Amino acid sequence: MKNKREIPRIPLPERIRPQSLDEFIGQEHLVGKNKPIRVMIENKIPGSLILWGPPGTGKTTLAVILAEATNSEFFQLNAVSSGVKDLRQVIEKAKENFLYNRNTLLFIDEIHRYNKSQQDALLSSVEKGEITLIGATTENPSFEIIPPLRSRLRIFVLNELSKEDLIKILNRAVEKDEFLSSLKIKIENPDYLIIASGGDARMMLNILEAAVLHEIDNEEIVITKSLIENVLQKKNIIYDKSGEEHYNLISAFIKSIRGSDPDAAVYWLARMLEGGEDPLFIARRMVILAAEDIGNAMPNALILAEAAFEACHKIGMPEARIILSQCATYLASAPKSNAAYLAIQEAQRDVKNLPLYPVPFHLRNAPTKLMKNLGYGKEYKYPHDYPAHFIEENYLPEEMKGKQYYRPTENGLEKNLKERLSSIWKKLKKY
Repeated sequence: MKNKREIPRIPLPERIRPQSLDEFIGQEHLVGKNKPIRVMIENKIPGSLILWGPPGTGKTTLAVILAEATNSEFFQLNAVSSGVKDLRQVIEKAKENFLYNRNTLLFIDEIHRYNKSQQDALLSSVEKGEITLIGATTENPSFEIIPPLRSRLRIFVLNELSKEDLIKILNRAVEKDEFLSSLKIKIENPDYLIIASGGDARMMLNILEAAVLHEIDNEEIVITKSLIENVLQKKNIIYDKSGEEHYNLISAFIKSIRGSDPDAAVYWLARMLEGGEDPLFIARRMVILAAEDIGNAMPNALILAEAAFEACHKIGMPEARIILSQCATYLASAPKSNAAYLAIQEAQRDVKNLPLYPVPFHLRNAPTKLMKNLGYGKEYKYPHDYPAHFIEENYLPEEMKGKQYYRPTENGLEKNLKERLSSIWKKLKKY
């Protein structure tokens, strides 16, 4: 063995983790001059917050730097492997620190995986300032964090790292890491290394280290595309999630479902999953499609899509692929209608471009006597008091009477609904 060096036991990403903002790369909108996180660090004022962004963009690193800068005792939990008991232990320590005027910073990775009771356990300590909470999540906090906790936190969005940022991180690793800097390393195709990592800096550094260790016997270590593929043991089907291929594949997938081709939909689904795409991103897009492209032609499509999203969230990969496949093939095979989508588009256009006409008096709420005296709710006709629970009435502003937004297509359930309403109206005409 030519390079008889001791192999580090600590992974490369941890060895070169930035210890200050001067070493931190990327997220200029948060750590640049006069930007919020830099101001917090420079003023040594801790604040509870959520860091929302893709994997490997610096969430953990920022938490560590904040803890160090504010002289806080640092605790780190992962929501997957910790529970209320772990939280209570940290909270008890935080209460003790609080009595001695010392800060406690609790970093919770994947905080979106905590259930309601686990998130509730944090409320009091965060509100009292006993704990500075920093939660890291790859999911939208609006959906995953309970409102009472969310209202006590500032939410900062981390962007995917640019190619330039990732190149800087690569160079820093090769030049600054004690182990790598002792070797003669040449990265022949840094672009491919970036693509193979999907823009995740942590993954990129792990792949780099694995490739170096694979060639450790060589005097000069050349990181080539074939070496990366050999290390990964995976065909080159990984794609850059922030690049053109990401949008091309999801576009092909959605258009295949819209075009009622389940075979093409499953193929593009497989391409995305094998490329490392987030299954929840795919599921989320299918929920939107179910309402936009199927709508009331098959109302159960939206229910199934929502159930698929929740199931993928609970199950995770690799089994989530089966759920996604079932949902994709169902949606592709369902009758299509974009009538609901067109209706809201046209209605919003009118709201923006037309005067905001007053609500007709007969449709107004009248909870007080004064409102009743002013005519609120007067002459409102309760549909259930009439045959077939239906009566001809104008529910729009008088200036828009007769306006139609929703135009059911001659397809599936929408056609049946249209025919049923027409039949009811014909019967009512006889009364």
